[in-house]
Amino acid sequence: MIRLLLAEDQGMVRGALAALLELEDDLEVVAQVARGDEIVDAVLEHRPDVALLDIELPGLDGIAAAAEVRRRAAQTRVLMLTTFGRPGYLRRAMEAGASGFLVKDGPADELAAAIRRVVGGERIVDPALAASALTAGENPLTGRERDVLRAARHGATVTAIANELHLSEGTVRNYLSSSIGKTDAANRIEAARRADDLGWL
Repeated sequence: MIRLLLAEDQGMVRGALAALLELEDDLEVVAQVARGDEIVDAVLEHRPDVALLDIELPGLDGIAAAAEVRRRAAQTRVLMLTTFGRPGYLRRAMEAGASGFLVKDGPADELAAAIRRVVGGERIVDPALAASALTAGENPLTGRERDVLRAARHGATVTAIANELHLSEGTVRNYLSSSIGKTDAANRIEAARRADDLGWL
């Protein structure tokens, strides 16, 4: 029996996914969580063979949680499941140690097959997403540029960003300027949107 943990913040989606997976004779959902910061504790408690993680979760995003799972419970394989097939997400997930990356709109039998293959030691990636990740290239943004763009994406002022990140306003302007250049955007809002669309944030 393959033991599974599900991390998905939308209760209806999580319940439907659990019900579908439980229809398989060799799959058992042993834990379900709605927040990213609950994943590691649940993995350590239930020792699943595979953790199915959404990327956009409250508390801690799925990619950061995947890295923690790989660090603290290396026997648990991580399979990322996301609505957002963004190439930057794929690259970051693989760098975090995920064994697979699938978009949620695929058929349930493909997910079950992917779980079995991941347990067998294979790496599974949605083919269309793998192709776009290769074309998109690596994330050119530094960690601090990502922090500043995340803070800017909802229209925060330079002063507000500086206060939030404990930086000087001049430093924030420099990071915004370099981010705008790297994303080939006209302004910081567009830069944040482009970086977000590519999964760089």
